[in-house]
Amino acid sequence: MSLVARSCARIARLNAAAVPRCSAVIIPSVSARRWNSSAAAVVDPKIVEIVDKISTLTLLETAGLVSLLKSRLNIPDMAMSSFSSGPAAPAAAAAPVEEIAEEVVEEKTMFNVKLMKFDAGAKPKIIKEVKSLLGLSLVDSKKFVEAAPKMLKEGLVKEEAEKIQKTLAALGAEVVLE
Repeated sequence: MSLVARSCARIARLNAAAVPRCSAVIIPSVSARRWNSSAAAVVDPKIVEIVDKISTLTLLETAGLVSLLKSRLNIPDMAMSSFSSGPAAPAAAAAPVEEIAEEVVEEKTMFNVKLMKFDAGAKPKIIKEVKSLLGLSLVDSKKFVEAAPKMLKEGLVKEEAEKIQKTLAALGAEVVLE
């Protein structure tokens, strides 16, 4: 055996001794190492495949997926309201006309803010204000403003609703309290 062959055989034996030969070694993926502190997290391959497919979706496709999952799993849409407004009331069945007339006499305590229309020149300022009010991305805020008339916030106390109305009116938007 030549010198080169012997040195290659020796290196191969050393490498084989250094690397354990175990077929049950679990190599965690990059995402498992990022989120889990344990290095050997076993994840169902079916779940990994679903996550890989979802991560390749665009924003619009993801929104479509969310709406389809909500409809299939019967998950109700939750209104985005401020923390101080309390839980959202469930939608009531149609009430007779007499009951509605009696309720009008009572003073309203909760208000909905609806963006009706806006000046074209004030559109960028209104988009920025809607973005800060609702916590949406800039693209979603633009789509929201362009879809006017649209409900901006629901279930606000009078002071908060009037504050939002004055702010948007100063920017050039027509806002209605309901």
